[in-house]
Amino acid sequence: MENYTDINSKTVDGWVEAGWEWGLPVSHDECLRAAQGDFSVLLTPTKHVPREWFPELRGARILGLASGGAQQMPLFAVQGAVCSVLDFSEKQLESERAAAAREGYAIETVRADMTLPLPFPDDCFDLIFHPVSNCYIRDVEPVWRECFRVLKHGGRLLAGLGNGISYAFDDDGKLDCPLPFDPLSDPALYEESLRNDWGIQFSHGIEEQVGGQLRAGLRLLDIYQDTDGAGPLHDYGVPTFFATCSVKD
Repeated sequence: MENYTDINSKTVDGWVEAGWEWGLPVSHDECLRAAQGDFSVLLTPTKHVPREWFPELRGARILGLASGGAQQMPLFAVQGAVCSVLDFSEKQLESERAAAAREGYAIETVRADMTLPLPFPDDCFDLIFHPVSNCYIRDVEPVWRECFRVLKHGGRLLAGLGNGISYAFDDDGKLDCPLPFDPLSDPALYEESLRNDWGIQFSHGIEEQVGGQLRAGLRLLDIYQDTDGAGPLHDYGVPTFFATCSVKD
């Protein structure tokens, strides 16, 4: 059987080629505004990240973890941040390189699987920006341990996370699937995921998403909830995502 992370890499490449909203780079005008300090970015579908969550960006070393697509890194880089982005989708990394060439800044792009140890030394980043993406990996706790390792003391992890609820419902908002959602444990669900071009996704609960950060040694500073942005659960205000701001003391 093909490694599920390889399947997800190819799936995301296909989504990007088809015009996926999370693979569309920011515009030149957005970069011009960001260079003057006027910017906003998303960790979850609709709510913008509070400005107070960010350190001083000029000179900061930032890792975009599974955040390729040139939706955030360009806005940080034009403000003087030194950015690296790690993603397993080559198409997402192509967008990063194209945006960097267009705006005239340097960026390190690393194609790597975040289920493996991160290819960076200890204590090297001031900020890790990690939008919703660990739904594509089965075990998230090793990722939190690696985030702790590569952050400097005082460095922050900003993470967009799913609470798993949306996987229990179909597109009409009806209960459809028991949790946890894990295609690797359910052959029928695995085949359905491939047939529908979902990639191989996983639900994760708060014990993994927040508890895992705490067990890795991070300290939670702040948190907010968000919705899907569209569909029945969104219409009823059901929170399906949340974002965390954590620090390595």
